[in-house]
Amino acid sequence: MSARSKARNRALDVLFEAEQRSVSAFDVMRDRRDKTDQIINPYTMEIVEGVVSMQETIDEFLTTYAQGWTLERMPNVDRILLRIGTWELLYNDDVPDNVAVSEAVALAKTLSTDESPAFINGLLGRLQQLKPSLLA
Repeated sequence: MSARSKARNRALDVLFEAEQRSVSAFDVMRDRRDKTDQIINPYTMEIVEGVVSMQETIDEFLTTYAQGWTLERMPNVDRILLRIGTWELLYNDDVPDNVAVSEAVALAKTLSTDESPAFINGLLGRLQQLKPSLLA
């Protein structure tokens, strides 16, 4: 697993824990740094900061284009993977679009339901098609 893949996985862990505990993702990262020997990769911090700063817009896109699914109805892991994938796809120019999609799908294959990879691939693929108009 590449360093960036590990960073995505760690960012998923941080964002998931923050959502489950109803605390700030930054508090979760600080606690992990201060109370464990866990090293937080700079890319993990970049993902968390990016997702948190753009979450309202990301959630609006996900709500608009997730046909038949509300954010609340999505499995928690899927929702967070979609947020990470959407942030990388739309707001991180260092990550090729196809990589953003495939990395989110790969994590879904190992961490979520059997239907999740296809759902995540379809929704992120749709956002990828619409990217120029979404960022206009």
